[in-house]
Amino acid sequence: MRSAIIGFLLGVVFLQIQAALPPAWLLAGLAPAAISLVCAAYKITNWQLRFAARLLAGFACGFAWAALFAHCYLRQELAPEWEGRDVTVIGTIASLPSNFETGARFDFAVEKVVQQDGESPLIPQRLALAWYRNGDQEQAPQPLLAAGARWQLTVRLKRPHGSANPHAFDYEAWLLERNLRATGYVRGDPGAISGNRQLQPFVFSPGNLVELLRGRLRERILDALPGHRYAGVLVALAIGDQRAIDQSDWEIFNRTGISHLVAISGLHITMIAGMFAAAMAALWRRSFFTKAALPLLLPTQKAAALSGALAALAYVLLAGFGIPAQRTLYMLLVVALALWSGRIASVSHVLCIALLVVLLVDPWAVLWPGFWLSFCAVGVILYTSVGRRPAARDDGNTRISTWWQGLRAAGATQYAVTIGLLPLTVLLFGRVSLIAPLANAVAIPLVGLVVTPLTLIASALPAPLSTWLWRAAHLLLEQLALLLGWLSALPFAVWQTPAPPAWTSALALLSTVWLLAPRGWPLRWLALAGWLPLLLDNGSRPPAGEMWVTALDVGQGMAVLVETAEQRLLYDSGPYHSPGSDAGNRVIVPYLKARGITALDALVISHVHNDHAGGALSVMDAVKVGTVYSSLPPQHPIVQAAADHQTCHAGQAWQWGEMKFEMLYPDIAQYQASAAQQKSKPHIVSCTLKVSHGPHAILLPGDIEAAQEQQLVARYGEDLKSTVLLAPHHGSGTSSTAAFLAQVDPQIVLFQVGYRNRFHHPKQQVAARYQERGVEGFRNDEGGAILLKFGDDVTVDTYRNQHRRYWYGR
Repeated sequence: MRSAIIGFLLGVVFLQIQAALPPAWLLAGLAPAAISLVCAAYKITNWQLRFAARLLAGFACGFAWAALFAHCYLRQELAPEWEGRDVTVIGTIASLPSNFETGARFDFAVEKVVQQDGESPLIPQRLALAWYRNGDQEQAPQPLLAAGARWQLTVRLKRPHGSANPHAFDYEAWLLERNLRATGYVRGDPGAISGNRQLQPFVFSPGNLVELLRGRLRERILDALPGHRYAGVLVALAIGDQRAIDQSDWEIFNRTGISHLVAISGLHITMIAGMFAAAMAALWRRSFFTKAALPLLLPTQKAAALSGALAALAYVLLAGFGIPAQRTLYMLLVVALALWSGRIASVSHVLCIALLVVLLVDPWAVLWPGFWLSFCAVGVILYTSVGRRPAARDDGNTRISTWWQGLRAAGATQYAVTIGLLPLTVLLFGRVSLIAPLANAVAIPLVGLVVTPLTLIASALPAPLSTWLWRAAHLLLEQLALLLGWLSALPFAVWQTPAPPAWTSALALLSTVWLLAPRGWPLRWLALAGWLPLLLDNGSRPPAGEMWVTALDVGQGMAVLVETAEQRLLYDSGPYHSPGSDAGNRVIVPYLKARGITALDALVISHVHNDHAGGALSVMDAVKVGTVYSSLPPQHPIVQAAADHQTCHAGQAWQWGEMKFEMLYPDIAQYQASAAQQKSKPHIVSCTLKVSHGPHAILLPGDIEAAQEQQLVARYGEDLKSTVLLAPHHGSGTSSTAAFLAQVDPQIVLFQVGYRNRFHHPKQQVAARYQERGVEGFRNDEGGAILLKFGDDVTVDTYRNQHRRYWYGR
């Protein structure tokens, strides 16, 4: 059975890395064949052949199951012709609304689509919607929203789409896993002709009831702790909603390795289940002192297992039945079922059955770090504990000896998990908290055994008792945060490493298994040699004689990384979205760190617009930046934060090896001559940079328009010639003039644009202008990050092409 389940896992993983789904007719034949092979495998006497047959049968079943799941979810599609059009729908709010600075986000379960001018559009059953209080798209003030309420809404939708960059979060896969097959926003005012109005305050269903209770509990906690910094952490511990936690606190939690505690994690669920089971066992046994004699009716072990499983189920429901919490719940339910059935299987069987249940319910779980960390952590604990006898200690005091053995066991477990998950942590996150064992030694008992129970007990009590307990829990969190803040500030708190190649991680993982082998295993110390490739990896670098250029997919904005083996320059930094969220910390910094880039020699901010300068401060906070070139005013925060700032102007030039940098625009006099015009159009002084490498060059013109292009043509003429051109102003209709293109004469043009952006960039006539000249075009919204290599020739590829997945473009 275990070999078949491992094969099932491999089949699911294999399906999730496919560029296209196999046809349904093939799956219809594959599934029965795989089941027949599983049955036939049990009759094979040779254990090697039996193992191989079960593994292969499990692989086929896993592949077919995951593919059928994907076919089922992907059959609901928003027709392309209905993207960007207003549609009126009736349905219920199917999730706990998430409030943010300018509105709210929520999932919406569609019950009915109102006919649109005689047409009946096919709309997916579940939508991810935003309702803005105000904005550039005439969004209305959004009223109070509650889970389970039935609404009639006029929405504007688009197909699932997200930024696609190396080492970044896959938003499209996340939407697919949750069966959210369209995203969009609400249009118009409540009560206006658009018809946005609440039809019913609550529609009963088990899911809606749970979400409503979660929302009310969140409101109670936040109302009881107004202005308290860690109220969002208590909300996360109570209902699993982490969205109220400040980004700066997340950074501390990540650096100290305790982020798994700031949520309803598997550890919390197990602790709560264990506490309920222990309490029930104690009460059940002591019922012999009453006339009930309950253990004669039901064994204490079964009663404890049932109460622990029910407590875990209630807690997971309170958490919104999230995917990470489900994994622990299934494992606990398998254990409880084994106890009740009287068939106590080995722990490896329990782990494999829980693994199978998770994959049956959610085949996309294998895409996320939590899946691998949770199961591997349990696997490491079992590997290092089951069948191993701890060393005996007799000091004459049984109680002290028991405490000592408990401490030794806890310390050994923490050591095993820390070491055992190290290769996986490096592979998934690119960094390891070196102070995590110390931080967890304090945080696990405090948060798991004190703060979380206080939070949950308070949730069941009326005010003011609940308020007192929540304040006590918050006070403990404040004291813990002081310690964590001090630990995270230590210079050796985190070991940052580039994303390693798969083979170095695999070698380190095998070496770790060898290192954690039982005592007496020969030459365990030699396992450390298997870590050397991982420890010595410095990340990918352009080879000598090459220049790499990466146009990152930051939505409607610009961010271009230019690098050689030794130097790196970032041109623009993408847009700002909200406090704590911008292209810098969401896209650019993760990419730099995954590549092992800890410093930028230069940062160019072309002009002050949000889509070019929005992520600069996050980049400057995360990596060391040498010189900042910009057209920003002296009082701008980026200028103030720069260690070395220079106003960009024509005539600036420098050389890095074979790379030559020339600032072509604007002139110094341009700043003063157009000072009044800059207030309304700051992009007219966009820093225009030409980077040459051997016979090839790339021209980065920011958001210049026709007038500035004419000045460049008049001044430089044929010196503007470049192999690659970053389309001026994202391909707007006011740029890319024929005269300018004739002088630049590009072979390749890059359009850094967002999917279905409201400016409709690139304009159709501009794209046609490039096509008429035979220029090969690449767009971020179609291909994701654009990767160029300059050598004797210029080669271009896109991330979506390199990393094809069946859900892209669906």
